[in-house]
Amino acid sequence: MNAAIDLALFRAARTRGHTPGTERAVARFSKTGEHAAVWLAIGAAGAILDRPRRTRWTRAVTGVAAAYGLNTAIKLVARRPRPTLDGFPQLIATPTQLSFPSAHASSSFAAARGYAPMLGAVVYPVAAAMAASRVYLGVHYPSDIIAGALLGTFVGELSR
Repeated sequence: MNAAIDLALFRAARTRGHTPGTERAVARFSKTGEHAAVWLAIGAAGAILDRPRRTRWTRAVTGVAAAYGLNTAIKLVARRPRPTLDGFPQLIATPTQLSFPSAHASSSFAAARGYAPMLGAVVYPVAAAMAASRVYLGVHYPSDIIAGALLGTFVGELSR
């Protein structure tokens, strides 16, 4: 993605549609995706509760964990710093100051790809909202989200 477009989209996400209540709600939702926690929990619950499809759930949750791990390795190589915008601080704490690719996007789209056969396509808009929350909160550029979504989709497909 062109750097100017990336910055323009980031600026728009950080300056539009913000109220204290919306920011709190988006931050709470986004925190559930930290370290892929919500997706790992859903996959584990599926593996425990859905005995007929336990193998499918186990493969899918393994894909989520693999996407998160691979994402972390790429982040350590890419070393892209998180975005900054004067007057608009990040609205959520992050485990590192590395931005590319987004682990929230990677794990969310790996979960969407892996869990959709069991949960239906509804998981995709939830994954997209999780990924988009990171730009809204000021901790990722849109290109971080796109790269993470592509990585997660690829790894999720391999785990199906």
